[in-house]
Amino acid sequence: MTKPWPLSRALLVEILSDRTSDTFVCKLIWERLDYKPVVDESIIFLAGSNTPLYWRERFLEAPQVISKRSASIHLTRSIPKEYKQALKTILNFEGYKINELFPRRTRRATAVNWLLAWTLSRGEALPDKGPLPKLCNAPKDPLLGHPGDPCIE
Repeated sequence: MTKPWPLSRALLVEILSDRTSDTFVCKLIWERLDYKPVVDESIIFLAGSNTPLYWRERFLEAPQVISKRSASIHLTRSIPKEYKQALKTILNFEGYKINELFPRRTRRATAVNWLLAWTLSRGEALPDKGPLPKLCNAPKDPLLGHPGDPCIE
C-alpha cells in the first residue's frame, strides 16, 4: 500500500495560492478516500475496498471535486461541523478577495478545508513544512486553471 502524499501547512497554503494543479489537489483527496488508480500513474481512479460507503455509492469513479459542482457540494457536506472553520483557525486563511472569487478557487478552499478536517479528525499533526510538488505560477485566467486541468462545470 502506498502512503498518501504528506500534508503540511506549506502545501495547503500553496494550494490556496493556486500554485498546484487541480488534478494534484483531487489526488490528495482521492488517496485519502481510498480511490485507486486503474493502472500506475493513471488519471482514472476507482473506489477501493476502504472507500467510505458515502463516496462509493455516489462516485464509483473518483470525483473531480474542483471541476464538478456536485462533487464539490458533497465534499463540503462531508466536512464535520467541528472542522468547518479549520481554514481560519489552523491556517489563518481569511478568504479570497472579492476579485479572486471564482468557482475554482472557492472549491480549492473547500478541498483544503476537507484535508484539514481529515487530518484533525485522525488526531494527526500538521507539520509546518513537508514535500511539495513542482509548483506553478497561479493561472493567468483563474477561470481556466492550469494546463491539463478539467474544465469547470
